[in-house]
Amino acid sequence: MEVIKRGEDAQEIQVEGATVPFYKYKLGEDTIIEFDTSRCGPPEPMVNAMAGLKLIKDEHTKLLMINHKRPMGLLQKIGENFEIEEAKMDDGRVQLLFSYKKGASEKANLNDASCSG
Repeated sequence: MEVIKRGEDAQEIQVEGATVPFYKYKLGEDTIIEFDTSRCGPPEPMVNAMAGLKLIKDEHTKLLMINHKRPMGLLQKIGENFEIEEAKMDDGRVQLLFSYKKGASEKANLNDASCSG
């Protein structure tokens, strides 16, 4: 995947349970919901990812997480429930793009935001 740059039409949105700002914008026919936890320590990346993943209800809504490294605990927890693409940014941070996976996303336990990795 190519690194995604926040759209000029980005608007900050309120996400229940989030501890960092979330932004929403269009990219082609998709709606991107973006958050950045690259300066946060555990458990904030997991907490914010779980809050954001609750917003993915269809194949045209995607969650973009920017983090300082691959969130292994998160990927182990929900990796089979979502399509996940990854890109390395020039500054070393990582972008993960979570997409709806029919029949699997609905089964994700997004209420367990405890971090084990």
